[in-house]
Amino acid sequence: MLKASIITDGKVQIERLGTELSDRGLFCSIYSNGKKTAHNVSSRALDLLFVAIDGESNNMQIMNLANSIKRESRLPVIALLSKKALSRLGSSLAADDFVVEPWDADEIAIRAKRVLGKTEEANQELIQCGDLTIDLARYEVYVDKRLIELTFKEYELLRFLARNKGRVFTREALLNEVWGYEYYGGDRTVDVHITRLRSKLEDPEHTFIETVRNIGYRFKENA
Repeated sequence: MLKASIITDGKVQIERLGTELSDRGLFCSIYSNGKKTAHNVSSRALDLLFVAIDGESNNMQIMNLANSIKRESRLPVIALLSKKALSRLGSSLAADDFVVEPWDADEIAIRAKRVLGKTEEANQELIQCGDLTIDLARYEVYVDKRLIELTFKEYELLRFLARNKGRVFTREALLNEVWGYEYYGGDRTVDVHITRLRSKLEDPEHTFIETVRNIGYRFKENA
């Protein structure tokens, strides 16, 4: 069963909707807007976030909260809107889709699975190794959600190793794979780039690249 959370200020109608969605394979936990909501939602292993917005002024808080959770967790978001909220929403909420009341559980379930299907396609462009994320579409690297600034060759070397984690490569092999056969520099270039990667990526809590004595390097199998 898929797991979702609904953030709302009006729980009666939402509770009924949550039950109907559970009957359709989408288990929903419900949270009222509050200071602890972001922590409670972010700490759960979720597939999707719903945000119920009725168009009142205090819903700006809910939209800000949802945007914050989306940035941190990259969860897909579906907005459940009143007709009043539809006319006021604009671009304030970073939602992947929306449904206008009266809400139909069958429609919402279909839209949820459609959004999650798109998310799965997008995730094919990510390499995830523990707290390390390599976004292949954006050429970006994150450690524990913190953006790491890399040079192009540092990025290419990291991407190659992470795609082949657990496999040992000699310096010569890495030169050929990352720099190409026409590169005439020495294999010291690999050592320098590995050192720079470690200084940018690793700390006492994160180790990703291992040295294999007298051979070369590998990306940790269990990273």
